[in-house]
Amino acid sequence: MQTWKRLGDVIGRNIAIVSPVLVLQAVLFPDLFSGLVRLVPFMFAIITFQGSLGNDFHNLAEAFRHPLSLLITLAMAVLVLPLLAFLLGSLMFGDSPNLVAGIVLEYSVPVAVVSVMWIDMYAGNSSLGLATLLVSTVLSPVTIPLTLHVLLGTRVEVDALGMVQSMIVQIALPALAGTALNHLSDGWGKKTLSPAISPATRMMLCLVILANSTAAVPYLRSLTPRYVAAIAFIGVFTAFGFALGLAASRLFRQPRDRAVTIGFQSGLRNISAGAVIAAQYFPGEVMLPVIAGVLFQQVIAALFGSFIERRWKGAGLEADAA
Repeated sequence: MQTWKRLGDVIGRNIAIVSPVLVLQAVLFPDLFSGLVRLVPFMFAIITFQGSLGNDFHNLAEAFRHPLSLLITLAMAVLVLPLLAFLLGSLMFGDSPNLVAGIVLEYSVPVAVVSVMWIDMYAGNSSLGLATLLVSTVLSPVTIPLTLHVLLGTRVEVDALGMVQSMIVQIALPALAGTALNHLSDGWGKKTLSPAISPATRMMLCLVILANSTAAVPYLRSLTPRYVAAIAFIGVFTAFGFALGLAASRLFRQPRDRAVTIGFQSGLRNISAGAVIAAQYFPGEVMLPVIAGVLFQQVIAALFGSFIERRWKGAGLEADAA
């Protein structure tokens, strides 16, 4: 068992190195890994279950009773980052409206499911993370069309039923099961089960990176200087999202665990949802900035986690939630 746990620790400590290697492998050998795509919802469900084992119903209720941290993250995800993406994207690519649309769409989708794993890995507030993930996903059938209409003048009809079904399978049921198990077992889920299955969820993250990265292959094989610039923009803006979330948490004097959560959930987006909407309602070029996110999100999340461990431990951010 100790060897198994050490394996998970090795993956966690080196994920900043592992992630770009996985992306490169997926781009070089897409046919080898494309079959993993159908397993992604199942792996997301397991990741959510493991991330929720650190909760009980009292902690989850606390996240809603004191919603400032949740509201900060939602403000970043729903208002601030989409607006900044539109303004900066228009400044850089104003003569390419499809690229601007893709950039805005990338930051109009809800918080990524995998954020709960990163929050757990770096001692964030998992109850807050789950609460924000649920609210972000529930609101997305309204917030996505509204954001796209206001910023782009585009009308889309999001598949609300499909999104709710996906939320139930990937988020709600696994989160409820993990929270209930830990609550009813007086903490056994957090102390014993979560560390036991944590290495498996970290391996699943690697498989998710491989699966999602294969979607970028058709666009990476037809690159133009303009496309390279758009991909670079997404990389920089992704890093900016993490940094802005952390800055907002500092501005509102959030404790360390909540600051970690806000940072991760400001930076990580549900790219799968964005890709589906791009494919259904927009020209093919819009897909490029959306899919470009898979090249950067997990790599930057790993670097962000390493930054927190090295630079922010004890540096003015309290260890526990207020």
